[in-house]
Amino acid sequence: MSSPKRAIIDLTHPLVPAGVPACPGHPIYNAELISSLSAGAFANVHALSLGSHTGTHLDAPYHFFMDGAPIHALDLELLAAAPALVVDLRAKPAHAPITWADLTPHAHAMRSGVALLLCTGWSRFYGQENYSDHPWLEPDAARRVLEMGVRVIGMDALSPDEWAAGVDTGMVHRIVLGSGGVIVENLCGLGRLVESGWERPLVSLLPLNLQGCDGSPIRAVAWEGKEESGSSV
Repeated sequence: MSSPKRAIIDLTHPLVPAGVPACPGHPIYNAELISSLSAGAFANVHALSLGSHTGTHLDAPYHFFMDGAPIHALDLELLAAAPALVVDLRAKPAHAPITWADLTPHAHAMRSGVALLLCTGWSRFYGQENYSDHPWLEPDAARRVLEMGVRVIGMDALSPDEWAAGVDTGMVHRIVLGSGGVIVENLCGLGRLVESGWERPLVSLLPLNLQGCDGSPIRAVAWEGKEESGSSV
């Protein structure tokens, strides 16, 4: 008898030519068919153009620190099948801070190995002008999360930092990456994960094995984990 099909929630925005927002100065995503079966070629082949922070992606410590770990040196145990702690923050309005008080009810589940995923609902604005108006993580809250042992923080938004004129848009990045943590940005589907009812969701956030790079696009997915004795998530 075959095993029942596992339910998977895709947490990744699709990469569509001319349809992927990019920060100023970053490469624009494109996929060009350079070898086509319809034209008599041996096989279909695309040439890809993208940056290390294209679409749903992961920031390594090297993104902000010359002596920080690059993508290829990250601990895959933190990213391959990590227990996910998803916090529902969809009631937060534009530009609202995410404080430690917002996260305190979930502090008991924060520990080493857990991936903290902040569900703001802002992925619905992906590619729109107001996408950068997302809620943001207060630096003090980021420090407290790290004190609990968490080293993976993800959001369904452009950045965990506040994105506004005259604001230091790298403060939380420096706090998290400077502590050896990683940041995942531009997730989607976190609302589905909140509403799934899964008591022990697991998440895969694996980057490409890009030697010496500061970041990488990822294919982020979540599924329901089996109950294990002694698990606190």
